[in-house]
Amino acid sequence: MDKFQVSERCLKWKTKFKKAKNLLNKDYELWQNKAEIEFIWAFHNGSTLPTHQLKNHSTLVEFILLGFSDIPNLQGFLFGMFLIIYLIIVMSNSLIIIITTTDPSLQTPMYFFLGNFSFLEICYVSVTLPRLLTNLYRQDKSISFMACATQMYFFLVLGVTECFILTVMAYDRYVAICNPLLYPLIMNSSFCIQLAAGCWVSGVPVHIGFTYWIFSLPFCGSNVLDHFFCDIPPVVTLACGDTFKIEILIYVIALFVVTIPFLLILGSYVKIISTILKLPSTNGRAKAFSTCSSHLIVVALFFGSGIITYLRPRSNHSARTDKFLSLFYTVVTPMFNPLIYCLRNKDVMIAFKKFFQRCNML
Repeated sequence: MDKFQVSERCLKWKTKFKKAKNLLNKDYELWQNKAEIEFIWAFHNGSTLPTHQLKNHSTLVEFILLGFSDIPNLQGFLFGMFLIIYLIIVMSNSLIIIITTTDPSLQTPMYFFLGNFSFLEICYVSVTLPRLLTNLYRQDKSISFMACATQMYFFLVLGVTECFILTVMAYDRYVAICNPLLYPLIMNSSFCIQLAAGCWVSGVPVHIGFTYWIFSLPFCGSNVLDHFFCDIPPVVTLACGDTFKIEILIYVIALFVVTIPFLLILGSYVKIISTILKLPSTNGRAKAFSTCSSHLIVVALFFGSGIITYLRPRSNHSARTDKFLSLFYTVVTPMFNPLIYCLRNKDVMIAFKKFFQRCNML
């Protein structure tokens, strides 16, 4: 075989190799496109995908919090408004804490729980509002995966604490009005401390596991949260695959930490109101109603917005509605709590006057 035949045969093999390579590349591209199409189709239809297909789509390192970016012309105004609201919440609740701990006339279980509640409100708004203010000021709406999980965890734990403290405050009013002779015996200082500690600690273990489960879900597609903080509904919406189990768990937890406490509060106030109406003195009825009405207003604001948010079917969720309702239990309620409790409570108003008089004397 001469050199010409060898080179001709090599050229033929080279041509065949190029064709085979091109065919392999085309097959790979078709396979890749098919995998992507299958993934998108499954995502839009809510079906599950095999784990090996999800691995490349579950490596989110951050979320984007849209917040109120749909009104770009009002970003500066919103920053100023939320900053003023945050300062009002922190200062007014701090004043209540100082007064309830220093004024001798307010050393009762009712004001002990009110002090706890005020401290809780400061913690509660500090989980969400500083992040919102940062996003509005810097126009940097990103939040890391871990920061988002941490924010959700503390938000849920403090939310559970608020539900339980409001329930304990209703129980305190129930004992004070329905069993006044036994009130000092039942609501002693040791029992009050135990109740308060139980409220603060009870949500911790449940929501460690719950938050871990939510953020262990595979996330695919967009990483944009149409909300101003990492709340459950918008985060679960971004998860791909079957979220039925997590949605059932959300309803179960909401039933135990929101619905049942709310029903207990309603039951307490049914008994309280029936007892108040039996009082012979008009002044006694007015005083009893004044101490209870402020608590009822706060309960209606907080539980009403919370129940609508977490117990609605997922199909009825709207990003705009969720943000509006979230503002009620994260911003509006903590801001109005000091006003509600102070303006409708003569003892607190007197304590405030004494406190400012002492400040002016210094």
